[in-house]
Amino acid sequence: MPKQWKEWKELTEDAEEPDRAEESGLDSVAELPPPDEEGLPSPAGTQAQAETEAEPAKPTELELLQAERDQLLERIARMQAEFDNARKRAEREKIENREFVTASVVEQFLSVIDNFELALKAKGSAEQLRSGVQLIVKQMEEVLGRMQVSAVPAVGEEFDPRIHEALGSVERDDIPDQHVAEEIRRGYKLRDRLIRPALVRIAHNAKQVNE
Repeated sequence: MPKQWKEWKELTEDAEEPDRAEESGLDSVAELPPPDEEGLPSPAGTQAQAETEAEPAKPTELELLQAERDQLLERIARMQAEFDNARKRAEREKIENREFVTASVVEQFLSVIDNFELALKAKGSAEQLRSGVQLIVKQMEEVLGRMQVSAVPAVGEEFDPRIHEALGSVERDDIPDQHVAEEIRRGYKLRDRLIRPALVRIAHNAKQVNE
């Protein structure tokens, strides 16, 4: 190749390189998003990134378990509070019912106490005082009867350890053996429930034993 031709080719190639660089730069600039009116990058290029940053992170399994535990603890605490309130309310109602029953019983015995006080203030013979006390006892028995409280059968009845308490025995031939001969303290029962047993002495009939 002639020397002049070779030098001419090198000069031509050197002149074409800036054009290639300029074309390459234009292509790179073309790939960027067009700027907006204020010269800032277009939001179209950052929309995907913004959506990714705004998306909340999903809770982990541990966080879900902790949240469920907190809900259960709150529910248990609420149920405990409701149970305590119900228990206190039941106790309060129980006390109120007991006080109501006590007041109703006491009210019925107030008239009996009034008659006892009148008997103590009365001036009369021992027989008159005895008659007055008997009337008061009868009044008290009527009050007990209205409350379905009755006396335990005693004298003449066969001894029953379920309702009688033996204080001793006496020799009697007019009463069957092992029957109640004397009543020392009266027993009472509420309907079929024993309040206190009758304190009695039991008859020992030697004739029946020997027979």
